[in-house]
Order: sequence, then C-alpha cells, then structure tokens
Amino acid sequence: MSEIAKIPGIQGLWEKTKGDSQVVVAVLDGVVDQAHPCFDGARLKRLPTLVQGEAHPRGRMSSHGTHVASLILGQHGSPVQGIAPNCQGLVIPVFADEGRRLSQLDLSRAIEQAVNAGAHIINISGGQLTDYGEAEDWLQQAVGLCRDNNVLIVAAAGNDGCECLHVPAALPAVLAVGATDGQGQPLELSNWGQTYQNQGILAPGENILGAKPGGGTVRLSGTSFATPIVSGVAALLLSLQRQRGEEPDPQKVRTALLKTALPCNLPENDQRPRCLVGEVNIAGAFTDLTGETMSESEELSTVEASGCGCDGTPETSPQLALSAEVTSAVDPTEAQPAVAASSTETAVAPAQPTDVAVIASEPQSTQAPVTATSVSTSSVSTSNHQISAMSNTTANAITPSQPVQASGGDIIYVIGTLGYDFGTEARRDSFKQLMPPYEIEGTQVPANPYDARQMVDYLEANLSEAKSLIWTLNMELTPIYALEPSGSFARDVYAAFQELLSGEVQAEDSEEYIERVSIPGRLTGRTVKLFSGQVVPVVEPVSPRGIYGWRVNTLVSSALEAVRGQQAEADDEQMRKSLSSFLNRVYYDLRNLGQTSQDRALNFAATNAFQAAQTFSEAVAAGMELDSIVVQRSPFCRMDSDCWDVQLKFFDPENNRRAKKVFRFTIDVSDLIPVTLGEVRSWSSPY
Repeated sequence: MSEIAKIPGIQGLWEKTKGDSQVVVAVLDGVVDQAHPCFDGARLKRLPTLVQGEAHPRGRMSSHGTHVASLILGQHGSPVQGIAPNCQGLVIPVFADEGRRLSQLDLSRAIEQAVNAGAHIINISGGQLTDYGEAEDWLQQAVGLCRDNNVLIVAAAGNDGCECLHVPAALPAVLAVGATDGQGQPLELSNWGQTYQNQGILAPGENILGAKPGGGTVRLSGTSFATPIVSGVAALLLSLQRQRGEEPDPQKVRTALLKTALPCNLPENDQRPRCLVGEVNIAGAFTDLTGETMSESEELSTVEASGCGCDGTPETSPQLALSAEVTSAVDPTEAQPAVAASSTETAVAPAQPTDVAVIASEPQSTQAPVTATSVSTSSVSTSNHQISAMSNTTANAITPSQPVQASGGDIIYVIGTLGYDFGTEARRDSFKQLMPPYEIEGTQVPANPYDARQMVDYLEANLSEAKSLIWTLNMELTPIYALEPSGSFARDVYAAFQELLSGEVQAEDSEEYIERVSIPGRLTGRTVKLFSGQVVPVVEPVSPRGIYGWRVNTLVSSALEAVRGQQAEADDEQMRKSLSSFLNRVYYDLRNLGQTSQDRALNFAATNAFQAAQTFSEAVAAGMELDSIVVQRSPFCRMDSDCWDVQLKFFDPENNRRAKKVFRFTIDVSDLIPVTLGEVRSWSSPY
C-alpha cells in the first residue's frame, strides 16, 4: 500500500467518491508521459504551450511532471494510485527538460489557458522565491482571474527551508502547500513564510511514490509532491459537491481545508512556525462541507494520525511506515549523499529541495530496462523503485519546438507597441547586407538593421522583405507575441505593420506619431524563438481589419469633438486629463495578454475612446475622477455571442460623502473584432 492510501481519511473519502469526470484539474508542470501504465483509462488531455515534445525518460522536468500528474490522476490498480483517478486532467507543460527559464509572464499564459479550458483546480508544483511574496503584474492578474472565476490554484510553498515565500503560493486566494515527513513533522526543507501562516497547509511530502517517464515508479520528496496530494483531495471534495447536486465551489473547498487543518507535530526545541495553518484534515473538511461524518473508524484514524498540537507534545499515534517494497529496495549502505547546487536564477522553478539530499543508488539488474509496455499494472518490482530528493541543480527551461496544434485557434485582442526581431545572427546580417548605406549629416554610414527608421525606409521600398522579419507585439519593451500574417491578406497586413512602425519612430509632437497599436488575431498554437532566446506564441492577424495605430492625444481630441455638442459644459482640459488617465491606466496598470474575454473587452474599451468619451464627459463635467474599472459578464446578450459589461465608477475627490457615479456599456467579444452593444447606461451608487 502506498503512502497516499495511508493518508488519514483518504479511504473514507474514496468510499464516497474517486472523482467526477466533470471536475477538471490542470497540472502546470513538466511534460507528462501519458503512455505510462498508471494513466491507462485516465481522462487526460494535453494542451499546446511553449513547451513541446514528448516526455524524456531521463528528462528532469519530464520526471517531475509525470510524478506530479500521477499523484492526482494515477488509476487505481495501476503502479501508482492517484488521489482523484476519475477526475479529468489537463496537462499544460510549463517546465522543459532543457532550454530557457520559465518566466512569470509565461506562467501567467498557462494559468489563463487553464481557466479558459474550464479548470476548477490548477496544480503548480513550483514557484519563484521572492522577498515579500510580490509578483509581476502578469502573474497577479492571472491569479486574480482565477479568483474572479472561482478557480483554485494549489501551489508549492517551496523548498528553501526558511521563513520565506514563493509566488504564486504567497499570492491572495492561492492555497500554499508545505510538506511533512512520515511522522507528521514538517520537512526541514519546507518553507514557512508569514503569508503561509494564513493560507498554507501541510501534506505528506517525503518519499512519495509516483510514476516516472518510460515506465516504473520513483519515490521523491519535497513540497512539489505534497502539492498534488492537496489538489487531489480538493478535487474529490468538489466531486462530492457535484454528487450532492451542488455547484462545485473551489474557494469554499479551500476555506474548508484551511478551517479544519490540524495542528502538526514539532519537536520541543523547535519554536519556528513551520506548521503553517496545520496539516490537511480530510475528515474535518468533509464534515465542514457536507455536515456529515465519516465512519467511526475513519474518524479515529484521522485524529490519531494527525497527532497533537505544535506545543511539542510527543506523538503517540501510529506513524506512517514505508511499504515493505521500499524497505527491501533501499540499502542504507548503498545510499550516497548528493549536494544540490544552489540556484541564483529568479525564474519560476519546480519546488524542489536545495539542501543535502540522500539518493539511493538503483539496484543493479541484468534485465532490460522497464518500458511502459512491459510494466505490470498489478505489481511493481522493487528494482524499478528509486528514492531521491530532486535537487535544484539547473535552471528551469522553455525550449522552442513544435507544440500540439491548437484546435480552432484562440482569439486575442491586445494593445501594445509594434517591434521586429531577426531570430538569428544570419538573418540580421542578411538585412545588413541588403539595406543601403544610411546618410547622416552628409556622411554615409553602413546600414544598421536595428535602427527602426532605416528599417522603415527599407521596407517601404522592399515590402516583400517584411516577411523575413519576426514581427512582435511588445509591452514595456517585452515581446509578448510574434505576429505572422498569412493567407490572401498577408501583404496588406505587412503593409499595415510598416505604416505602424513608421508612425512609432516619429517625433512625439508629430501628427503622424503612433504611441500604441491594437492587434486582433488568432493564436496558432505555434511558437518562435527570438534572437534573445525568448520563446513567444505566434499570433496570426487575419487581415488589416481591426489593426489600429493610436496616439493618446489624437484619441482624446477626437473624443472631445464627438461629445462637445452634447456636453458643452464639460471642461476640455479636465476631460482631456481624465481620458488620458483612463487610457494610460488600461495600458500600464491593467495591462494584459488580451486573451481572455474580459481582457479583450477591456482592451477594446480603451481602443474605442469615442465610447469612453461619451461616458466620461458627464462625470468629468461634474468634477469627478475615475475610481475603478470593472469587467463583468453581461446578463443580457445576443445568441451565440460573448458579452461583457465594462463598468466605470467615478468619485468626487473633494467630497467623499457624494454618491459615486457608475457608467456601463456592453461589449460583444465573440468575433475577432469586438463591438459595442446598445447605449451607455448610468446610475448613482453610495458604494
């Protein structure tokens, strides 16, 4: 019997349910070996990401991802019993075996992808060490998207063994998971930062049996492997809600797990707050959610296994023991210490131990290596077991190769600046050779392909060369997407790109100056590697329709003209300031990937400044300022449409007793180019 089957309360929960096929758990990790016998019969689907290729038997991140996924979705009767075998799984690879690190931006893409695919729970057995639990805007918005859509992120607390924090585990509404050993004590490597004291729980994380790529099993330790245990338990509790005819409520399950967590067992001389909120209490969470109790035997075993409080009282209950298979497989005389190299990388990393780890050498065998097709589903030979703590010896990577093709493509509508990239030195040098010398103050100098002005002039005379560039959509100088026109209108789109780039290099006081661009398109499911090594998704702009270049001052002036007749009393200068503030706030404060329906509605609201001007003019004329921008699904919509209400709230900065003014307009984002529906509605609100 594996350690998972011995977790207090799990047998009683399995008697109630082993999962519901409508409950979806997304695993954001390394590539998963879906051909492993433990996944035979599992409802497992892989989504296209920046990480492609198949799981490699010796791939470090493939091993990590396969192990994590098996702890949730491994089928009963197979080499690995998962916690929630009957739930549906989404494999969303984010960690690659080789290549570049995973950025918070790319983790955010994957989180949004999971939400759009219908995930209820997102398992992230990784994170980035931070000073105060802060994250980049991208990641904060992605986590906020989960909160707004009632999707639960379960993330590893990290394995630095300190009072420190990882993101996303430390972000609001996330459930952080630390790890315990077989005696219920927190592992020395498990982090215990202050934020975790309110939103973190402990689960078994030592020598956890899981699948490894190519067949066979392996035992690994760390918060990475405690995290899927909690994700699996949460999935079962959601399945129970469905079984009882209730709507699955991930945040309610999160609250129940935190509320019922049991005090953990610490040595008397250890005063560090390493218990977080407490240990996962399956029976307690079950009772909190259902009002029922498990069988008496299950309740007793749960209380005994949980131990006493963190006051140092000795544990008196039976301890979880390793199975006989493992005992026979591990020979202490063969174990060799392996010191894991500490990493200074700041990218998001799988949560793995960074201290000294004891790795048991694999027993020698004259038999051929076990493959996925030769492993028995009824038993696992001890020669296939390996006990190890995965060390953080290399940076986590994302490699550019062909992903699984996306079905149908995903619509985006994004705001940013246009740029270009060469991809390779050879491509850059070819442009340098082809571009004519440039004249500066009467002196001819060699062409510089990085000079956007020179590139604009060259493309104006040689538009066909635009296809040889990698066009990018950037935010704050960071490439977000690669733009690759194709089809009948490709030449027209490239011409539009050349015109937009020409506007971006103009002086800011020029009438032709373009500050931002709006790009509609479809994600192709492909990726491209830029000259810097960064890998970005490829977007296909279908046609020039909907591609706009904007200058904030020009937008504001046009908007003022549109409403001046109706709102003559509005102060032009104040309205110009408020409109500029609105557009800048969307771009800088609320910047997004333009992929979710909410983001497309918000970006179109910023682009369609004429609509915003009509909204603002009345409030600004009354001396009010913008307070908040909220995007909510509209209760009224046309058939086969995707409608969202953009709600703008204003307040009087000089009189806080004055009612706030709320304006709302509806945007349909079902088409490639969003459209506004109906008229602007407004009302007063005390809140």
